[in-house]
Amino acid sequence: MQHAINWFEIPVADLSRATAFYAEVLRIELRPERFQETPMAVFPYGPPEQAVGGALILDARKRPSAAGVVIYLSAGTDIRGAVSRVVKAGGRVMMPVTDIGDPGFIALIQDTEGNVVGLHEARLPQTAATPAPAAT
Repeated sequence: MQHAINWFEIPVADLSRATAFYAEVLRIELRPERFQETPMAVFPYGPPEQAVGGALILDARKRPSAAGVVIYLSAGTDIRGAVSRVVKAGGRVMMPVTDIGDPGFIALIQDTEGNVVGLHEARLPQTAATPAPAAT
């Protein structure tokens, strides 16, 4: 098993609105797709053995909710920038950027559909300063 999770779905009531929200906040492009008759907007991801994939999904059997499982999406290397765009994009900041030690930084937001979603920025490894070349 490569990952404990290999796919996630975030239920939405308005796929266009939710797609615009995540595209603005995360500065990404979501790919529109249909699975059977279900419209989706797929988050960018790499090969399955290297990444977890997921989508926004418009399905009458699923409802957006602030209760339940929290999915943490990657904010890349700019979680503060992502959080700063949440309100303008129509969401709410539920927990500001918080330092969680070695794993990096997290924040909780509520999207335009009412889902509470986490954002995560991994802490970059510290690199030792390269010593100056010796004088000759």
